[in-house]
Amino acid sequence: MAMQPDETISVEDAVQVLAMVGDLSMGLPSDHSIRTARLAARLAEENGDGADACTGTRLVALLRWSGSTATAPGFANLIGDDVAGRHAMVTRTLPGNPNLTLPNVLPLAQMQCEVAGDIAVLLGLKPEVEDSLRHLFGSPQRGDMQDAMFSANIPRSVFYVRLAGDLEVLAPAHGTQGALRVVQERAGVKYPATLVQRLVPHAQAWLDALEEPSCAADYPGHDRRVPLSLVADVIELKLPWLAGYSRRVAELVKRSAALAGMLALEEKPLVRAALLHGIGRVTVPNAVWMRAGKLDPADWDRVRKVPFWTARAGTQVPAIAAEATLGSLVYERLDGSGYYRKLRGDALGMQERLLAAAAAFTALRSTRPWRHAHGEPAAATLMTAQAAAGRFDRHAVQAVIEAARAMSPKHGQARPVRDPLLSEREIEVLRHVSLGETSREAARALKISPASVRAHVDSIFEKLASHSRPAMTLKALARGLI
Repeated sequence: MAMQPDETISVEDAVQVLAMVGDLSMGLPSDHSIRTARLAARLAEENGDGADACTGTRLVALLRWSGSTATAPGFANLIGDDVAGRHAMVTRTLPGNPNLTLPNVLPLAQMQCEVAGDIAVLLGLKPEVEDSLRHLFGSPQRGDMQDAMFSANIPRSVFYVRLAGDLEVLAPAHGTQGALRVVQERAGVKYPATLVQRLVPHAQAWLDALEEPSCAADYPGHDRRVPLSLVADVIELKLPWLAGYSRRVAELVKRSAALAGMLALEEKPLVRAALLHGIGRVTVPNAVWMRAGKLDPADWDRVRKVPFWTARAGTQVPAIAAEATLGSLVYERLDGSGYYRKLRGDALGMQERLLAAAAAFTALRSTRPWRHAHGEPAAATLMTAQAAAGRFDRHAVQAVIEAARAMSPKHGQARPVRDPLLSEREIEVLRHVSLGETSREAARALKISPASVRAHVDSIFEKLASHSRPAMTLKALARGLI
């Protein structure tokens, strides 16, 4: 189905949402990247750079952590809690961890740079912004994560953002003077010593004035429209088995709304809310989402706050306020057993009821690490039982079930025209590995050898110009390949 104007977002608003998603994924305050952007822009101005450089630096700072959802599984394996652990890493409050070696961390840093650079391309940002994001956490040419000085192959904004980001994140944890001591230790290694010298006299004043915007957000193309699904795709890189989930919820709720007799005016916010409803999910460690058994009270408390953070995104980015609020109601239930507001009955309108049913049905139809996907009849039976028990609206559930049946491929139905970039077999392999399956698991499902799967994955990497599975997945979703 072709993308409609109501399924898009301006480039600037997308950048703002992705900045918040990155901050929350790193366990940082939701406005960390905004503050970093203001500090970095001041550094660029102090260093004599012009308005264009100031704007580019601001965008690099806002998208600094945009690739962090892609590295959440890797950091979860290294440090356990990918959210609190990464916060402790960047604030230098993490106790010694034998897993945090350069060979272990470098591939994750490179993956984060790759995904952030790809996001810049998908947003249509200038090549200088993309180039800076690809260099931000390391220089592929040198094979390490530090650069000794301004150099021809490293964009200047890289150093502005590195220095500003360190100051902004370290000052709350260590005080301004403590942060400056750390920064001065890294001078001449992580960023040029001359740049640190220019920062020191202004550091406290700039930190005190961080509520004042330093760069205008009206750069060329800032109001150009891009698919809102990009935001959902980036969020879902955090848990590979979620890939495409919000897209499927959006498509199902769109079809369901038509069957429920909703007007187009009522349908549009539903699609947008479906694509945005997962924002708060990045605040919960992957270990919690991967747990098959019953969650303990502390973990449940974190999960119940997911919709709170989704709603919070609307206060930080006013352009999505209504949809973020609607999306934050996806886990409410008619009997008051949902979260986080515990609304019930008449407090939930038909939009909220339909969105909740569509999300729940889509989740049942999706594979999870601890269970297989339910078939359509089984999912329909479960949802009907839940509606009879008073948790879901009967009419909403019926509309969702009917829409799902109508969307199921029918025998003899004409196959949709697909992107010719990949072969049919490559598409099949891509569908499996993009959901986090290993080569052995994909091989078992497709009844081919693991070596064949790996050969197909190598071919997909080459055709999509990707070096990691998250980057491959993001590009494949953007092209409609999966």
